[in-house]
Amino acid sequence: MVSTTHRPVDEGSVLVALRSPKRLKTEVLAGLVVALALIPEAISFSIIAGVDPSVGLFASFTMAVTIAIVGGRRAMISAATGAVALVIAPVVAEHGLDYLIATVILAGVLQIVLSVVGVARLMRFIPRSVMVGFVNALAILIFTAQIPHLLGVPWLVYPMVALGIVIMVFLPKLSNVVPAPLVAIVLLTAATIVFSLNVPNVGDEGELPSSLPSWLIPDVPFTLDTLSIIAPYALAMALVGLLESLMTAKLVDDITDTHSDKTREGWGQGVANVVTGFFGGMGGCAMIGQTMINVKSSGARTRISTFLAGVFLLILVVGLGDVVALIPMAALVAVMIMVSVGTMDWHSIAPKTLRRMPIAETTVMAVTVAVTVATHNLAYGVIAGVLTAMVAFAHRVAHFTEVDKVSDSDTDHDGAIDTRVYKVRGELFFASSNDLVYQFDYVDDPANIVIDMSDAHIWDASTVATLDAITTKYESKGKNVEIIGLNAASEARHDRLSGHLVGGH
Repeated sequence: MVSTTHRPVDEGSVLVALRSPKRLKTEVLAGLVVALALIPEAISFSIIAGVDPSVGLFASFTMAVTIAIVGGRRAMISAATGAVALVIAPVVAEHGLDYLIATVILAGVLQIVLSVVGVARLMRFIPRSVMVGFVNALAILIFTAQIPHLLGVPWLVYPMVALGIVIMVFLPKLSNVVPAPLVAIVLLTAATIVFSLNVPNVGDEGELPSSLPSWLIPDVPFTLDTLSIIAPYALAMALVGLLESLMTAKLVDDITDTHSDKTREGWGQGVANVVTGFFGGMGGCAMIGQTMINVKSSGARTRISTFLAGVFLLILVVGLGDVVALIPMAALVAVMIMVSVGTMDWHSIAPKTLRRMPIAETTVMAVTVAVTVATHNLAYGVIAGVLTAMVAFAHRVAHFTEVDKVSDSDTDHDGAIDTRVYKVRGELFFASSNDLVYQFDYVDDPANIVIDMSDAHIWDASTVATLDAITTKYESKGKNVEIIGLNAASEARHDRLSGHLVGGH
């Protein structure tokens, strides 16, 4: 019998979940586990951003509920995140909370605009090695984020974390009736209460709110000066949020063997941030760790789990705050450690795989991981990885270009060679065409030169400029150049640009 976690995927439908008690139970319990895991994270990110914990908690509630309705990737969790907190922290420090709210709303509007104009389609330019580096860096960041909760703590924390891990490793082998992370949290919390264990708990992370979020219009002047202050931060937040959300959506696509609408996910993130801003939240984007708990650990596949994660979060922190405050951090640390282990692509770092992979691919993955871990920002790591992949690709393709003398034909009345034919092979663009100009013998070649391009393709203006330079060099020595064999696209590009790049030749 196939488990619900791995059933293929018409399970993404809310209607299917509502008609299946087993699926519905999975979605409800997954939402509860995620809600519990969101609480300390949201509080921590609020501290990073320099705002009251309620600002992060309310943001997580509004982001999750809104994206469950308008988002493009089912079962993905969006909430307040560390990447967004780092971007917006200077706004709070320099201008206060109202400017932060205005920044979040503007960032949401920018995300909607960027998504509508097609920024999500750029995802196809992210290489697999960057994606692998993104996943591995994520696993490292999730694990290292738990280290502060394991330093300078009572010794009881360590056996509690170990017990939580043991429960999550072995319980699924016996039963999948209840998500193992939820069992671990409940049992460790019960043990803490029953035996009055003195260990750090959720309440130590910050004060939980006691009231519901309310509609808020930021108290800022609606002037160009205000726009000049918030626009740079809003743009940075919009880009970081989109990149992290779209990368997470692609990761969930791979895990669930389904496809999601990235454009809808992009503008859905924007709508969620606008709503969050008007309810006084700090904004956010997709949360990779909590998404892995929802999709991988708990087996959720529909929007129900995402929606309920937000609803349960609000109920827990507002209605049951005193109980939630007693949850030991050791339980949540154990959950996140298991998430990090499950997220890491262990095959990608196995010695056998590393020996087989081209050095350029491994380098791209390593750069993505190193930059992400160093900056604690997944967006920076992805950008660095893509740039490294581009350089590696350009370097590799540049060496595929060849120029050969294939024949000398025709002679003049003195019997001297009259025409020389050069054969150019390869993909010609800025990296591969720069050295092309040095492959011809301008001094000793005969009066007529034929450059056969039937096995080459012109990709950019740099190549056209190089061909113009070659022609100019020959003409300066009184020799004639004919370029033949261009395919239709190359000929169109050459005809349109030749002679117009450096004032003619």
